Amino acid sequence: MKLESFRIVFIIITVIVISLSFSGCSQKQEKLPNVVIIFTDDQGYSDVGCFGAEGFETPNLDKLAEEGMRFTDFYASQAVCSASRSSLLTGCYAERVSIAGALMPTSKIGLNPDEETIADLLKKKNYATAIFGKWHLGSDTSFLPYKQGFDEYFGLPYSNDMWPVNYDGTPDSSARKKNYPKLYLIDGKEKVEEVATLEDQSKLTTRYTEKAVDFIKRNKDNRFFLYVPHSMPHVPIAASDKFKGKSEQGPYGDVIMEIDWSIGQIMKALSDNGIEDNTIVIFASDNGPWLNYGNHAGSALPLREGKGTMWEGGPRVPCIMKWPGNIPEGIICDNMAATIDILPTLADITDIELSGNKIDGVSILPLLLGKDTVPRDAYFYYYGRQLQAVRQGDWKLYFPHTYRSYEGVEPGADGYPGKYGKKSCGLELYNLKDDISETKDLASEYPEIVKQLSLIAEKAREDLGDALTDVTGNGVRKPGRLRPSKEMEVIHIAKNANIELVELPNGAYPGDGGTTLVNGITGSYDCKDGQWLGYWGDNFEAIIDLGEMKYVRSITPSFLQSQSSWIFLPEKVCISIANDKSDFTIVDCYDTEIKMDNASLVKSYDCTLNDSTRFIKIEANNIGECPDWHMGYGGGAWIFIDEIVVK
Repeated sequence: MKLESFRIVFIIITVIVISLSFSGCSQKQEKLPNVVIIFTDDQGYSDVGCFGAEGFETPNLDKLAEEGMRFTDFYASQAVCSASRSSLLTGCYAERVSIAGALMPTSKIGLNPDEETIADLLKKKNYATAIFGKWHLGSDTSFLPYKQGFDEYFGLPYSNDMWPVNYDGTPDSSARKKNYPKLYLIDGKEKVEEVATLEDQSKLTTRYTEKAVDFIKRNKDNRFFLYVPHSMPHVPIAASDKFKGKSEQGPYGDVIMEIDWSIGQIMKALSDNGIEDNTIVIFASDNGPWLNYGNHAGSALPLREGKGTMWEGGPRVPCIMKWPGNIPEGIICDNMAATIDILPTLADITDIELSGNKIDGVSILPLLLGKDTVPRDAYFYYYGRQLQAVRQGDWKLYFPHTYRSYEGVEPGADGYPGKYGKKSCGLELYNLKDDISETKDLASEYPEIVKQLSLIAEKAREDLGDALTDVTGNGVRKPGRLRPSKEMEVIHIAKNANIELVELPNGAYPGDGGTTLVNGITGSYDCKDGQWLGYWGDNFEAIIDLGEMKYVRSITPSFLQSQSSWIFLPEKVCISIANDKSDFTIVDCYDTEIKMDNASLVKSYDCTLNDSTRFIKIEANNIGECPDWHMGYGGGAWIFIDEIVVK
């Protein structure tokens, strides 16, 4: 009996030992790499030493390139803050996740928490996750990083110029910035420290770096994902005392040198903690340089244009990746890749299954391993929901559109912006291998290439939409959106009425089409809250059908003014009525003298009718271009219309 008991115990112990052995093997096989992503703000294509920087040096970035892979054909999804960041984290074009432009502090939308971010992905295999830097994907607590897979967060909720401070760093009590709240650093979800001066801004790069180094030390024995999206070199630029005056270029060069120092500190922390060889480090910029800031902006040379455009100087950015023992050292990769490819690549490396949400990125792991493959066949250049261009191989085809331009206008200097120009682009074809600066249109010489790329674009339009051709994509998902407060709701007889837009809104601010103007919800002072239709340089005209003759006491359309955002009141608003839609009678017209007024306001045009009608027409004339007294002189002017309230 005792012998039998002994044999049973022996068998149990043997099974446990074998199980533990297999478990140990499994854990060794699951030794997954740490991930570090460093994302700068408005750093130009040639603002790194090994990409051709002049007037400053970046020894740490250059060393990263020597020990890893430098990408020369690497793209951000859009040349603007929030849209670019949404793509990096989700692997999607910004159109798919409905994040456009740069979200304002009062924005009522953000990245939908239902989207899977890189942090969400890596949490599936117990990665510790942290972000230290600029978020800019929704500042409400519903959209902050802790809702998007991050364990730790310290940084600014949006761009560092969204504060009540003038270009020279002095407090700005004028109406120009009266609607900007105080700028705070956030720790987790709590405001912990105001950023009130340029001196405070000069400490940001160091603060983020210290947090990053500390996180590495605390997690040296854990898998981790560290995301460091620097606030710099977005204006207002500011370097700490240890780098102020260090570069030949000036303040901008000082800032880049400090960012390079930061990268050196992060690499040192990885080395000191014995984990550098098991860490993937990825460096890139969110978009090209903000060129109208002159000596406070970087350079995209030899590329055309910069931030806010989809010419190559806007979305093509410097990128370097290092993964010892996997990415060959000193390699220059000329194959096309993009920020949207990072999430699926990390999923491939870590063998983590994606959520099932459709994404647009592809795994570029074969490229990282040094294989001469072409994972990405085509790339779509969206801006503000407009499909402005498409690329396949070396060929890039532009579709007709208007865009803001830095060419032919004098840039600003010393922290002050210059003016923008406004230009138009036709159906234009460029060979980026032979003509990286996009100077020679070859559309007439290669009609077959134009046709081929046009067919590729049609597939993108069906999926992601295109405001230029008025196509709604069937693969677009909703952003996260705050529910409107009760005071934003209004009951009136035109709510949910049929409405016809004679002119469609700009693709950047389409709302939900005409129904936005009769959905019973008024907008805030934020043009991005989804309750406004925006028209860039164009007039507005719409006809409401009440369905039958109804007694109408008053008709009240409302328009937004925010001149610092190039949004002006219409110079003329006319309200007309008709019984049969064929013969409108003007009830009233309102003329507005457009003059400098830094106040952000909503102006309602109250038209008293006291008569019966079925059809109501609203017309509003845009001034077309920003006036000569405005910083955007010559650029397109916006008008934004809100709910048309019919009582």
